[in-house]
Amino acid sequence: MDKYKNRPGYRLALFATLLALVVVALGAYTRLTHAGLGCPDWPGCYGFIGVPQSETQLAHAEANFPHAPVEAEKGWNEMVHRYFAGTLGLLILGLAMHALRRRGQDGQPLKLPLLLLGVVIAQAAFGMWTVTLQLWPQVVTAHLLGGFTTLSLLLLLCLRLSNAFPALELPGRLRRWAALGLVLVIVQIALGGWVSSNYAAVACVDLPTCHGQWWPAMDFANGFHLTQHIGPNYLGGQLDSDARTAIHMTHRLGALVVALVLLMLAWNLHSVGLSRLAGLLLAALCLQVGLGISNVIFHLPLPVAVAHNGGGALLLLVLVSVNYRVRNPALHVGASSARERGHAEGSRAELAPTALTPHGK
Repeated sequence: MDKYKNRPGYRLALFATLLALVVVALGAYTRLTHAGLGCPDWPGCYGFIGVPQSETQLAHAEANFPHAPVEAEKGWNEMVHRYFAGTLGLLILGLAMHALRRRGQDGQPLKLPLLLLGVVIAQAAFGMWTVTLQLWPQVVTAHLLGGFTTLSLLLLLCLRLSNAFPALELPGRLRRWAALGLVLVIVQIALGGWVSSNYAAVACVDLPTCHGQWWPAMDFANGFHLTQHIGPNYLGGQLDSDARTAIHMTHRLGALVVALVLLMLAWNLHSVGLSRLAGLLLAALCLQVGLGISNVIFHLPLPVAVAHNGGGALLLLVLVSVNYRVRNPALHVGASSARERGHAEGSRAELAPTALTPHGK
């Protein structure tokens, strides 16, 4: 096989990655349009595979779900998200089955597709609990993180199947900066999920201050109280202003830390000749910072808010790519050398009988 030829399953993995990006955006749209409870049951909608429309279906919904009047627009927002997520789950099942059939062949990853399958099954459970626990912030945030995890693992699978990057001798500090950047971006995404699930995005409506103060009144104890009661309907949030301000300001400070670290990472990438990757990282960072600022200045317009979620996904994908690119080359060089030694030994074995046969016959 050509050294840089894509392995079987690459195109399916790439399509699944793109679909996962769409699912993440649809999930953000569903949250931001307050449609998380657009269907009060799971996996159907008022007991149907789609949103009730006929008079008979509407009567059934009203009789069985009197506490949740049908809002068709919100219901369809939720169901479209479920349709796309279900399709993604089937694709990941296909990738896992493909990996099982090809296990042990030509470097085919096996653990990664199986891990993906486990994550998507857990995602389905969190999707159900998001509805049955009425948008409990802990579950909503975990569900968001699961979506980003699925997206990241799919990109990693694409990179593994692409076999496109040669090993490079890179300084250890670069790998450390890349790992730190990835961890901080994950933490920042979790904070963003906590902001969204607690409806704290508009807790501060001015920049760079909040309520006209550099350090406004904040209630961190309640803002990050992770043992909130299960049972209330959390649509719209249950926290007071000071608690939401604490969440919002923590996300802002996290953004500042992430930006500084990623700027250092970009500089280190440029210094070792990976200028294109550094430029891609800077572009994703600037886009995300600009969208975050726009959310505050323009008071969370829906297109900008959805784009901010998508920007976080893109930034995470760039960090996954960076970490893959600067991975320890010794392992891959060793693996390549082992394969080359195996090929060489095979060639010698094929030539040996010829050497023992008179006149090469």
